[in-house]
Amino acid sequence: MDSSKFALYSRQVVLPDSIGAYSILINQGKIQDIVQGPYSSDDYPIIDYEDAVIMPGMIDPHVHINEPGRTEWEGFDSGCTAAAAGGITTLVEMPLNASPVTTTTEALRLKLAAAASKTHIHCGFYGGIVPGNHHELQALSAAGVIGFKVFLTHSGIDEFPNVDEATLKAAYQTLKGSSLPILAHCELESGQHDSYLQKEKGNYQAYLASRPKQWENDAVALMIDLARFYQHPTHIVHLSSAQALPLIRSAKASSVPLTVETCPHYLYFNAEDIPNNDTRFKCAPPIREKENNERLWEAVLDGSIDFIGSDHSPAPPSIKALNSGNLLDAWGGISAIQYSLPALWTKGQKFGLKLEDIRRLCCEAPAAFIGYAASKGRLAKGYDADIVVWQANQFFEVTRSTILARHKLSPYENQQLQGQVVATYIKGTKVFEPTKLVARNCGDLLRL
Repeated sequence: MDSSKFALYSRQVVLPDSIGAYSILINQGKIQDIVQGPYSSDDYPIIDYEDAVIMPGMIDPHVHINEPGRTEWEGFDSGCTAAAAGGITTLVEMPLNASPVTTTTEALRLKLAAAASKTHIHCGFYGGIVPGNHHELQALSAAGVIGFKVFLTHSGIDEFPNVDEATLKAAYQTLKGSSLPILAHCELESGQHDSYLQKEKGNYQAYLASRPKQWENDAVALMIDLARFYQHPTHIVHLSSAQALPLIRSAKASSVPLTVETCPHYLYFNAEDIPNNDTRFKCAPPIREKENNERLWEAVLDGSIDFIGSDHSPAPPSIKALNSGNLLDAWGGISAIQYSLPALWTKGQKFGLKLEDIRRLCCEAPAAFIGYAASKGRLAKGYDADIVVWQANQFFEVTRSTILARHKLSPYENQQLQGQVVATYIKGTKVFEPTKLVARNCGDLLRL
């Protein structure tokens, strides 16, 4: 019997236009057909997942793997394992915090070599825009990067300095005619807001005040102006300020080529509930107040925010300042790629989040953004058999022993989440089942 041919069945298969009892016929890593009800054929042995949800594998367009150069922070092996445990079948790696940063074709070559034999899921790559490298952008485009990342404030990595408006304009001009998006970390520093934090270094409210919404709002406004002027695809990463939403909605209404993401941690956690001295919650922009985050939920559900990215940005305990609880000095980044799906589902249901919303936010929209709408992000004939199976009604507690990222540091530790991943398939091969990776290096290196 041909082991590459089989069928998956459940009563909750999330198709592009319906949810119900279907069998997905898989042959040689592709979806060959989808039929109603359980399928009976000796040629296609069926795996019956009963009432579990079967949907397209999730696509995470915002991940920091940090290899080569800072592999001790994460790395493709552990990062892809944690992603597969969360039902993610494709990720796109940011140009930092690897060393060298991916601002040249040589650095991209080194990253691709580092990823070899460790891509348990599909991995794509962004290039970076920094002052003085606009002459590299065409070559990086030709080498297959999926887009270009910029920081409007210090990135935390001196090798990846932030851009000014002149650098941005040079990049837009260089990329004119290209469909590759420019992705912006939107914070424009103005004024000093950290005097409270300097005195109370473990106080979360002091940290929150040190990075005000206005920084984010001003940066979003700048990127919208550039997107409108150059008519070039522009993407706002990890939106946390709901005050920027009117600008975003107005820009989209006037056909500015703009997309926006937010992250599960901005939707799941609230600043009022974050304890002092717990640096696992530090990220930039910061996790904001409950009222702000509820407005983000509205934007997620009405389409003003296009999709979700984890911004998985782990770091070793030594630079997270866990012992001191010093929010001023601790590395800012959330380690959580494994928990995007259950965090969204756990919190989102009270706002009206449905399975079809998850399909749009975590599968279809990011697939289109990264240029793979024709092969990924949907359960449809001819598409790659990248699939996640999960129990939407199953609760579980996040414990240190269940965290599969390299460092067992996550703000989701001790949280009770709903939505347990049962299996993750890459091109028809099961790569993850509960608690463990069961197949390695099944993913492709994605290049446009």
